[in-house]
Amino acid sequence: MSAELKQQVCDIIDAMAGELVETSHAIHAKPEVAFEEVFAHGLLSDKVEAAGLSVERQACGLDTAFISEFGVSEFGAQDAGPLVGVISEYDALPGIGHACGHNIIATTGLGASLALAKLGAKLPGRVRYLGTPAEESGNGKELMARQGAFDGLDAAMMVHPAGLNLITMPSLAVNEVRVTYTGKAAHASAMPFAGINALDGLVMAYQSIAQLRQHIKQSERIHGIFNEAGLAPNIVPDRAVGTFYVRAANGLELANLKQRVQNCFEAGALAAGCEVQIDWALGDYLEIKDSWPIAERFQQNAETLGREFFPLEKMPGSGAGSTDMGNVSHRVPSIHPMIACAPPSVVIHNPEFAKWAGSETGDKAVVDGAKALAMTAIDVMCDKTLMQTAQAEFDQTAEFSSQSLLAAWHGQCGHENGDASLGGCGCC
Repeated sequence: MSAELKQQVCDIIDAMAGELVETSHAIHAKPEVAFEEVFAHGLLSDKVEAAGLSVERQACGLDTAFISEFGVSEFGAQDAGPLVGVISEYDALPGIGHACGHNIIATTGLGASLALAKLGAKLPGRVRYLGTPAEESGNGKELMARQGAFDGLDAAMMVHPAGLNLITMPSLAVNEVRVTYTGKAAHASAMPFAGINALDGLVMAYQSIAQLRQHIKQSERIHGIFNEAGLAPNIVPDRAVGTFYVRAANGLELANLKQRVQNCFEAGALAAGCEVQIDWALGDYLEIKDSWPIAERFQQNAETLGREFFPLEKMPGSGAGSTDMGNVSHRVPSIHPMIACAPPSVVIHNPEFAKWAGSETGDKAVVDGAKALAMTAIDVMCDKTLMQTAQAEFDQTAEFSSQSLLAAWHGQCGHENGDASLGGCGCC
């Protein structure tokens, strides 16, 4: 039965390919940054409603999130079958637009969901289609998860564009921190002794972090910039601001590294005699916990479309980004494969990648990605052994995931609440 259903969804996606590509181009042409994706939210929600499905706009208290759920449960079946989450992202990057190709992510999720819906009573399960804003900054999926958006799912899936076809995206856990030093202004020549140099505090913290880098794991990263460093050379800076990303292999190691970085910030303030305010993002972006049984099915399905996958073991060890899909993957068996829409030499978060995301190659990624997602959702719904294996694998590290999720929200180096205006660094 699954082979027949897979062929049907592929035929449906071929029939709507023009509309999907048009939607991808429309989102690409109007890039919107995190939490401001008004156009994309409206366009995708309208497409869902036009297909005869109900959609909850402004879902989970977020103005640009939406959720639509459909499937055999609507017909009152006692055994509704597995519930699969299909995810769209659609936020862009400041200044360089869709250089991460979220227009492709948006429309692969849309195409897969609408194709599965068109199966009607033949659909052997249920689908929850989620529009998730603020992946690049803001940790939208974590915010939605805390409102129950992913509760009850048996599996969750999305596909991300790249320069290669990969079974997953190598990832690290990350948090963003903004540090603000406050001192006292004075004339730097006539009365330097009357001032307290806030920039000295930031510089000393930066140097301490540089020294800390010698003694952290190869999988860990700390990198940052100075946002404010004074107004004029002849004025002792009374304010200095820096922003840093802190990354580690997983959420628990990140919690430990954040504390070490926090110590560097506090040491800078102590040495300079100034005050410091340290604001961590509201939640960590966790590393992806791959559901390998489901990911392997995605790869097999994509290979039937002519996609060739680059061996993950040949990827450079230093190449890893971060995504809030990691937070979903610690709650439910999940996949985050990559689909090629550009040459391998063109990397995401590069202005050149934005051009490819709107190209014919990007359009093919939209269609192939939608098909591979839809076929994989059918595998999840039809193959009980697959889901039993996936769930058993997920359960082996369930306690670790629980601890990681707890640390991701409450482990902000002593701060019970983080800063909602910060949010790590999605897929970068």
